[in-house]
Amino acid sequence: MGGVLQSPPRDPRAGVGPRVSPHQHAPDASGASSPALRTAEGGGVQPPALWGWGGADPRKGPGSCRADPPTAGREPGGLPRGTGLGSSRTLPPAAGAAPRYICTYYDVIEHLNITSHSKLHAHILPKTNWKEPLEVNMDFMLIAILSVAEKLQTVTFYFVLRLEWKNAFVTWDPQDFCNISRIVLPMDSYWSPPIFILEQVNEQKSDLEYMVVTHNGAFNTSQPFQVTLMCSLMILKFPFDTQTCNISIASFLYPVTDLVMKIKRTPAEMMKNSQSYLVTDGEWKFTNLSISEYREGLDEEEYPVIVYKISMERRPTLYILNLILPTCALYLLDMAVLFGPSSLEEKISFQISIILGSSMLAVILNNMLPTSSNEPPIIVIFFLGTFLLMIMAVLDTFFLLHQQHKSLRLGKALGSIQQGVHTKLATTDASNQAMKHLAKKTQEKGQQAKPLWKPQEQDPVLPVLEKVLLYSHLFLSFFFFAVISIKWSS
Repeated sequence: MGGVLQSPPRDPRAGVGPRVSPHQHAPDASGASSPALRTAEGGGVQPPALWGWGGADPRKGPGSCRADPPTAGREPGGLPRGTGLGSSRTLPPAAGAAPRYICTYYDVIEHLNITSHSKLHAHILPKTNWKEPLEVNMDFMLIAILSVAEKLQTVTFYFVLRLEWKNAFVTWDPQDFCNISRIVLPMDSYWSPPIFILEQVNEQKSDLEYMVVTHNGAFNTSQPFQVTLMCSLMILKFPFDTQTCNISIASFLYPVTDLVMKIKRTPAEMMKNSQSYLVTDGEWKFTNLSISEYREGLDEEEYPVIVYKISMERRPTLYILNLILPTCALYLLDMAVLFGPSSLEEKISFQISIILGSSMLAVILNNMLPTSSNEPPIIVIFFLGTFLLMIMAVLDTFFLLHQQHKSLRLGKALGSIQQGVHTKLATTDASNQAMKHLAKKTQEKGQQAKPLWKPQEQDPVLPVLEKVLLYSHLFLSFFFFAVISIKWSS
């Protein structure tokens, strides 16, 4: 043949060149010519300039690749020459070496026939036996607790859900494609499990909608979710409360006869993995994760449901520093004013100022707590109790002030009566010297008795009454704070 590379005749039925396998090799040491390559008489290997698209030949099995002569300036598949995308080609070997075959992911896509199949395949359940349900394994990982709205009774989570299932209709032999065993495809390329979150109020869609396909038909996808969920928040022990919110995942398109969902790992493993990836360190602390599975009956069918129960504990430091401690400080100041040596009028003015300051903290608390609840939170009882105790202290001070003024009026009345009696005795006995002497003695006795009436200005009962009121108020305060502490700690 004179050292000229001869091309085999084209197949008029297929309209393409000869089909060769990517695993055919160059001539061996004996000089035998490979079916894929034509050699010159001198024994030099002359590889073809370009191997065609790596689609499977239905007549020669999945391992064959098509070698078409490229069109001018283009590779098969319409791509520019030299890019290597959408093609499989051999490179010129080194001296004495076999030609090296290069594969691409486009060969696998062409073999799977994704570009030509109908989108209907992405909506059909991939079951080989219609009597057996398709199994979907599910894995959960919590990434962040973004917000908790007590007034709206909603919680926002950010988590990753990993789904795994098998599609027996999507397989290939990695040896036919240079050991390519996995490929990443968009979610709409094949069927994927439809997921519903029952408590969902709002969701922010993710752009990461891809799945990984392996050669044995195994599919897996990891989808991030930022979801706002309804959650019944029990705020009885606010801010020392622990909340549990559910994430119920179901698939109401397929009953249990067609699809079953199972958890891939134990709750302890999922919790450990979630705590290692948890990125938020805010108000809420992730404490526990439990999982339950059940079947929901609907329209005479049963559907699988998996419930992830997330327990979280509030960090109360901020509320203690901003609400509880200032309230306690104001109440201690109120007690100090009540037991202080200042006059009753000054005590009343100080106590009213303290009550106004405490009411401002109550307004802040009211903006945080929900408007309705089965039971009033303990912190509301705490604020209301301290407010009532402060008002009671003001009423005690008013009562003591009233008793003091009443005692002063009584002392003045008794003093005026005593002075009138002594004046009358002195005028009637002025003519009699003996009587004068008696009047003088009476006057001296009156002068000595006058100081005896002065204590009437401070009623001896008043100090005793004041001590009884103050110590009873102090005992009531200790009792109230002990009850609140027991309720918070129980």
